[in-house]
Amino acid sequence: MFYRENGQFKSSYRADQQILPITQDRIAMLVLLLAAFVVVPLGVSDYWMRAILTPFLILSLAALGLNILVGYCGQISLGTGAFMAVGAYAAYNFQVRIDGMPLIASLLLGGLCATVIGVLFGIPSLRIKGLYLAVATLAAQFFTDWAFLRIQWFTNNSSSGSVSVAGLNVFGVPIESPVQKYLFCLIFVVVFALLAKNLVRSAIGREWMAMRDMDVAAAVIGIRPVYAKLTAFAVSSFIVGVAGALWGFIHLGAWEPAAFSIDRSFQLLFMVIIGGLGSIMGSFFGAAFIVLLPLFLNQLPGWLGFSISTALASHLETMIFGALIVFFLIVEPHGLARLWSTAKEKLRLWPFPH
Repeated sequence: MFYRENGQFKSSYRADQQILPITQDRIAMLVLLLAAFVVVPLGVSDYWMRAILTPFLILSLAALGLNILVGYCGQISLGTGAFMAVGAYAAYNFQVRIDGMPLIASLLLGGLCATVIGVLFGIPSLRIKGLYLAVATLAAQFFTDWAFLRIQWFTNNSSSGSVSVAGLNVFGVPIESPVQKYLFCLIFVVVFALLAKNLVRSAIGREWMAMRDMDVAAAVIGIRPVYAKLTAFAVSSFIVGVAGALWGFIHLGAWEPAAFSIDRSFQLLFMVIIGGLGSIMGSFFGAAFIVLLPLFLNQLPGWLGFSISTALASHLETMIFGALIVFFLIVEPHGLARLWSTAKEKLRLWPFPH
């Protein structure tokens, strides 16, 4: 009843092409942005900012980039951690080798370097797909791990591969406190989410989805597979590279290649699958699930009034976490985004379904 679009007429093409055509959705988005930019910085502790919200935003951005490749174009990738590492180390080199390089320019240039590597490892997608393509992208993970450990030029002659950044600022404003880091990441996430939403609604976005649904039929109607697949790899790698640079610069401050291991690649793939393939919103749902659920499981024994050992709690957390992932995949294989869409459909008729 409260979520009903009856009477909301679209009298122009511009009104028909809005990202959020329903008034209730626009109001909800404004409230959400207001809460994210104003209420959260004023009312949330530094621990939540530093340990939960900032990682959540950066991982959401990385999942968004991977979702464009996997969810919208149907190209599987297990090298997301490698593309994040390329973005982080490339941004680091731009920052330390060019005096006066602005922070935002370093992050974006790191994303461009990740784009080049992503397109290079995406070329096999023109001949192979499925599990074979997954193995081919996995090679990017092994290659970057070796390169950042063995080629010391990438790490400014650090023998361990560990690098660090300090004194970050944007237009003279320091990025040091947890609130400043949170707001900096939030601006990146909002801008890239808006760009990604518009991109998947454009002609290239429809080409990606046509390739995902049936590549042979897409080629028959005139879509160029080379252009569609490589642009998906390029856009996805750029966003993932920027997320990797944010992860190193803003969240970690000092990092080594292990920070972008294959575990990170699988973690991001789980986020996309659980959140919902082919959904911008699903990327955020998946990141929230992966980041918040372990925290919830860790606190649950205390809330229920009994104590368990730290080792047992860690094992139980892992087991329950895995069981919940399987449960969600069986009950709703289209992810949490589909559950959200179903809930909105129910609200259109509630409380008078007949």
